[in-house]
Amino acid sequence: MKDAAPSEHPGAAPRAVAIDLRRLAELGMVTHEGGRSPVAEDFRIIKRPLLRNLRAEDGSPRPHANLIIVCSALPGEGKTYCAINLALSIAMERDTTVLLVDADVARPSMPGVLGLGEHAGLMDILLDQRLTLSDVILKTNVPALSILPAGRSNRQATELLASRDMSELLSEIANRYADRIVVFDSPPLLLTTEAGVLAAQMGQVVLVVEAESTTQAALREALRQIESCKHIHLVYNKTRALPASARHGYDR
Repeated sequence: MKDAAPSEHPGAAPRAVAIDLRRLAELGMVTHEGGRSPVAEDFRIIKRPLLRNLRAEDGSPRPHANLIIVCSALPGEGKTYCAINLALSIAMERDTTVLLVDADVARPSMPGVLGLGEHAGLMDILLDQRLTLSDVILKTNVPALSILPAGRSNRQATELLASRDMSELLSEIANRYADRIVVFDSPPLLLTTEAGVLAAQMGQVVLVVEAESTTQAALREALRQIESCKHIHLVYNKTRALPASARHGYDR
């Protein structure tokens, strides 16, 4: 699964798309033109420990630490909102590129938030050996940000995400470019098995917890499912103690 020249496969996606940045700004999300808004400052704080964890104390890269999955216990806690904002915030870093992966393959919501159409993506690569990453990764109008869509739905999504092909794809994504950070928008942990399978292969996990909604039981079970992960970060989302723009979360 090499990041090779574009294929002529009929399912291959267009290689460039335009994110609706005006709509993101209206949703109170991070944009390069948004300045020092409260939500931008929040995600500057959130991303800093994630970036620090990319390297060990001796300066050597930590294996797969640049693979970051954003998940939640249940739907509606704001994981897609957080994944997109995190990716956009990291894309502002110097000498860094970001690949945002829609791994919520059963119910992909990133296209609606970003104003994109349907494109081939992650599932298509796993289902069709003729496709390469270059066929399905979308360049965007945010210079340092690319997107890997979810692609077609499949009943064997869990098995595909747990397959050797997926492990090889993750290694390819993690290792091909030294400056690449990959942010995955995951399915909810307690509704699907795909999220736990994905999290087990990630270097870092961001678990989104909805203020005054996520129960202790749900949080404990979600943490149990990702307990094998060494680096777990909690994001307390939609809290009333923050400004309205900072606590707003897209309902996924």
